Amino acid sequence: MSPSYLFLPMLVQVMLTMSVFIRLGAAKSKAASEGEVNEERRALHDDAWPEPVIKLNNNIRNQFELPVLFYAVCFILWALNTTNVFVHAVAWLFVISRIAHTIIHTGSNFVPLRRKVFTLGFLLLAGLVVIAFISVVTHGAA
Repeated sequence: MSPSYLFLPMLVQVMLTMSVFIRLGAAKSKAASEGEVNEERRALHDDAWPEPVIKLNNNIRNQFELPVLFYAVCFILWALNTTNVFVHAVAWLFVISRIAHTIIHTGSNFVPLRRKVFTLGFLLLAGLVVIAFISVVTHGAA
């Protein structure tokens, strides 16, 4: 399996983030056109917007938490040529967990389920970090 295939789950994660930005723009336009926005507070306060906008906005913030670490560790793994079927599978599972997290977060927002999915993604990412750490130490000793 080509090491560059590790960029595929990363690109899907980027597309997920972009899709939430697009949805956020559409939700904000709809809310503004329907008069659901507190115009005095909209520039600085999230609570000026209706719930669907707040959920999307909160999810955007989440896309710049664990996924940023995911990008970093994937680049480390790629640079050290430490990719294999297992690493690719874990990377894809991480992205699938982020897609599920986004669906829950912007939909029902049922926190117990959202937390479980987030924790799964965290553990998958932690596994990639351990692999990257071992690879860095091993490459440094060689």
